[in-house]
Amino acid sequence: MSTQTIPMPIAAESSSPSAASSDAAGPLKSANLATLLPGIALLFAIGLLGKLLQHILPVHIEYVLWAIILGLAVSNFVGIARIFRPGIATYELWLKLGIVLVGARFLLKDVVHIGGLSLGLVAVELILSLSVMTILGRIFKLPPKLTSLLAIGSSICGVTAIMAAQGAIDPEEEDTSTAIAAILTLGAIALFTFPAIGHLLHLSQQAYGMWAGLAVDNTAESVVTGSLYGQDAGRWAVLAKTARSSFIGFVVLGYAVYWASQGKAAVVEHKALFLWQKFPKFILGFLAISVLATAGFFTKGQIGSLSSLSQWAFLPAFAGVGLRTNLKDLVGQGWRPLAVGVLGEVFIAIITLGLVFWSYNHGVSR
Repeated sequence: MSTQTIPMPIAAESSSPSAASSDAAGPLKSANLATLLPGIALLFAIGLLGKLLQHILPVHIEYVLWAIILGLAVSNFVGIARIFRPGIATYELWLKLGIVLVGARFLLKDVVHIGGLSLGLVAVELILSLSVMTILGRIFKLPPKLTSLLAIGSSICGVTAIMAAQGAIDPEEEDTSTAIAAILTLGAIALFTFPAIGHLLHLSQQAYGMWAGLAVDNTAESVVTGSLYGQDAGRWAVLAKTARSSFIGFVVLGYAVYWASQGKAAVVEHKALFLWQKFPKFILGFLAISVLATAGFFTKGQIGSLSSLSQWAFLPAFAGVGLRTNLKDLVGQGWRPLAVGVLGEVFIAIITLGLVFWSYNHGVSR
């Protein structure tokens, strides 16, 4: 999977993946609207074409998958001109906007109840991911900081966590590129394997969504993997993934302190400020919308409109997942990091699936 196909606007002249910020606001800060419009138009065009194909073709394939397939075809067989790249980089902004708007569908009691379950499951997932990836990295003799990046990416939120950790632990650029490629490859695999497993096991929408939010690393792929199973599954994947993402600052801080103690990274002087800087702000937006919905601020019609707006926001985000994927990189990063990722992710997916089964068999509301 390519980390270089769609650089952020500020890095348009650089092929280094380390220059590509995963902050959704990055494109808006570093490029004017005229620069962004061509790529944004391409995102929406692909998403809308996916919607059209869903309705006119006899084979029932959700627009989510069509958007990804079309994006893959464009990025791998046609190529993406430089003029489109800044706008395409905004796909993560659309993703996070969609997540915020989905908050209107969750009353605060749902967030507290299911969010509490998510936090418990996330705690287990965090410990497992960090431990398993570290052990496998040592077994396969990966560079220590590459192992740290894989552990951070697999435990929290994929590329966003890796990029947040990059400035904190100062890894080699090749380590960052390799870690991102491995995480994106595993996310692409999940898009096709998780829905099949969910249907095979007859998982409910809520149970499957929770599993997708826990076991799929990158935020975009996690939301898409949930949405492929159904709209409700997509919503629950968002909730579980949001709970998981809230730990990013603590995990990155822990690794920053460790590598600083080894004399191989800068010392973190203001830890509270560090946590605030790394905390994903879209989570606050999600909670704010949920609080307003719980307080009755929105009418039933307005909640429906917000739900529709979230789907429109997800449309370009899903297209972006395909557009930023380069299949050539599946074999371009070496086999050991991918082997570590696959073995670790399979183990984590099995354990989290078991945890979800256990949780939903012990009184969790459906």
